[in-house]
Amino acid sequence: MIKDNIINKIKDGEKLWCVLIDPDKILFEKIGLLVSLINRSSCDYILVGGSLINNQIFNSYLEKINNIANKPVIIFPGNNQQISKHADGLFLLSLISGRNPDLLIGQHVKTAFKLKDSKLEILPCGYLLIEGESLTSAIYMSESLPIPKDKSDIAAATALAGEQLGLQFIYLDKGSGSKFTVQNKMIKAVSNSIKIPLIVGGGINNQKDLNDVWNSGADIAVVGTAIEDNFNNISLFDKN
Repeated sequence: MIKDNIINKIKDGEKLWCVLIDPDKILFEKIGLLVSLINRSSCDYILVGGSLINNQIFNSYLEKINNIANKPVIIFPGNNQQISKHADGLFLLSLISGRNPDLLIGQHVKTAFKLKDSKLEILPCGYLLIEGESLTSAIYMSESLPIPKDKSDIAAATALAGEQLGLQFIYLDKGSGSKFTVQNKMIKAVSNSIKIPLIVGGGINNQKDLNDVWNSGADIAVVGTAIEDNFNNISLFDKN
């Protein structure tokens, strides 16, 4: 079970990291090369998801990735159609930082029975969009305002509310293409407020960024754009 595996690793003092593969941005023909590099890295999990890709193509990507990967594959859905049997689990994202009811519960209702039939391990996750330097795809597509980047108290209260609602993970995200990570102060504030695993993504471009996120209290860091731009950059990330 993915959740149990994550919890046990965290209890043992491990810091984890994931590679996010966005099929919108990586050619299907290059997926094999990327996954083979990921297999040789210290990465713990592979996340797969994108904002625009259609479900049929998404399923083909998942099948190819899952056939090659020696790491657990987790769907990080950009919409409620991104469901596939060719994965080990799915982060069921509820956008608790915004006030768009469709992303709080609406899409979840529409896919509830489909998810049940999929046999995927469901990982309920409170998703918090954090203000970045520019308008990201995640913010635009969600039709919601992000949490201001300097409002650590709002982020902490929102994450705590998510935990109290029964969500099992909290994800702070600056969005794809962000130049900088979530501020250390905000990560610390959220980490100190919750007891469930904290995931941080966006703007992690090198080993220093990875260590800063971990040292600030994140249990899991997610790297995407830095590796999309150059697959060989995966060698820049490793556990010390």
